Amino acid sequence: MKRTFLFVLLAAALLLSACGGATSANHLEAIKKAGVIKVGTSADYPPFEYVDKSGNKVGLDIDLMTEIAKNMGVKLEWVDMPFDSLIAGVQEKKIDAAISSINYTEERAKQVTFTDPYYTLEDSFLVADGFKGTLKAPEDCANYKVGVQTGTTQDTWLTDLVKSGKLKEANLFRYDRADQAALDLKSGRIEVLMADSDPAAMLAKQVGGIKEALKALVTSGPVNIALPANDAETAKAINDILKTLKSNGFIDGLVKKHLVLQ
Repeated sequence: MKRTFLFVLLAAALLLSACGGATSANHLEAIKKAGVIKVGTSADYPPFEYVDKSGNKVGLDIDLMTEIAKNMGVKLEWVDMPFDSLIAGVQEKKIDAAISSINYTEERAKQVTFTDPYYTLEDSFLVADGFKGTLKAPEDCANYKVGVQTGTTQDTWLTDLVKSGKLKEANLFRYDRADQAALDLKSGRIEVLMADSDPAAMLAKQVGGIKEALKALVTSGPVNIALPANDAETAKAINDILKTLKSNGFIDGLVKKHLVLQ
């Protein structure tokens, strides 16, 4: 009797384990069966993702993911959430994917599966028009009050700058939204804002009274779409689509539409 009961428990455990593995393996199948892909984004980062005056989500990432969903043959459902919640949202399967100018990092790659990159970014240091200081190198920002969006690669770099003793912890200001940081920069609450180069340029244009003081490749680089860990099937499907969209000029068209012509 005890052996039989133990066998049943063991069999149940193996079944649950097998089902858990199948869930990840069949993520693409589940998306297609549901007919919808739920994608997380932080719509506060023009020109990649933001909300226009009509209340519609627009931007390079928005157009790109819309085309990917179309090629997958499914509907697209957006979930707007803070940037630093996106990776966790994918991990916890609250969303099927995340696209929001997400840079590849080794740490993030331990938590999610990344698609192939679709664009490459640099870092930008914004200041107010009346800024009297000097920024000749990225580390020079340590001499000022610096703002950054929480959870970004720039946040990690600046945190390391604090740990090294170069930047005072009291002089690092984290924001849930990049546009909030830009407004604080304009008002003088912070003196420098570190962000991805293209969104920084757009923020400077939209907010006014701020400008780029320095551009450098510090933390940024290739941007990718984040998927659940070990989701090779969905990654392959999206990578195949990205390859097509690169070869047929669609992505180049998005760059000209949202970045070059701004």
